[in-house]
Amino acid sequence: MNTPSTRRGFLGAAGLAGLGAVAAPVALSRVDPAPWGIKLGIATYTFRNFERAKAIEMIRQVRTPWISVKNTPQQLATNSTPEQARAARREFDDAGLKVMSIGNIDMTHAATVDDLRPLFELAKNFGAPMMVCAPTHANLPAVERLVQEYDIRIAIHNHGTEDKHFPSAQSVLDAVSGLDARCGLCMDVGHAYRAVRTPRLHESDAARSGETVFADDPVNAIALAQARLLDMHIKDLTDLTGRDTQCDVGDGEMPIPAIFRELKKIRYQGCVNLEYEINGDNPLPGVQRSFSYMRGVLAGLAA
Repeated sequence: MNTPSTRRGFLGAAGLAGLGAVAAPVALSRVDPAPWGIKLGIATYTFRNFERAKAIEMIRQVRTPWISVKNTPQQLATNSTPEQARAARREFDDAGLKVMSIGNIDMTHAATVDDLRPLFELAKNFGAPMMVCAPTHANLPAVERLVQEYDIRIAIHNHGTEDKHFPSAQSVLDAVSGLDARCGLCMDVGHAYRAVRTPRLHESDAARSGETVFADDPVNAIALAQARLLDMHIKDLTDLTGRDTQCDVGDGEMPIPAIFRELKKIRYQGCVNLEYEINGDNPLPGVQRSFSYMRGVLAGLAA
């Protein structure tokens, strides 16, 4: 097995050359935002510690237009008035950024259509075509009803073994299989790997519990998801079983090239959004380094 440094050096060279470890702000058009047809975006949760204007400034330095906006008080307050939501959207638009979704939005405390409606109103007023969200099995019928009413897609985010509702990508796919086609999966690859590599989800344990199991590799879940894969949060882990082992993309064990190959194979139309959850007070250097690696991988695959 290649060491992380070897993987980064070999696969990320094309991305690092000419981009630099920390780039100055430049026009977004200077970098292909969708190399090899893969839209490399960013979840603004990455910049959760910063006010909206500063987050936008840093996103522009990453040189990608695709964003998923987190509903934080600093960026898009969940209780925003229609006017506040529209004003927030204008700031992203004026910066040349393309809002693909909002979230991840917690829906676990909402039971009815009336409980959930304010979240769909927020998405409508902000002009978001999709919500990355965390519902429950019990409120999914109400969520689906609002998806149909508002024509706003939902992408259910898997959260690993700590999530009693949707721990794995497969658990989401099972839940949405009979729902409106606008209901799908936001695969968090870090949580997806942890969910299938922990002992309680090993095949022998799952067989005793009756739990659905697929091969021990979320790349297979991409193939199974097909059009139900609406969004993706990407990150890297030095230990694929360890929640607190996140690192810059390219420095860990995540099979990034295999993930990109499978996305290309299914003709994935959504975004691959970096969700960088470490170094919260100074995320930009690691974010840029992660993008350089991913761009290098895609350049190598395209070649």
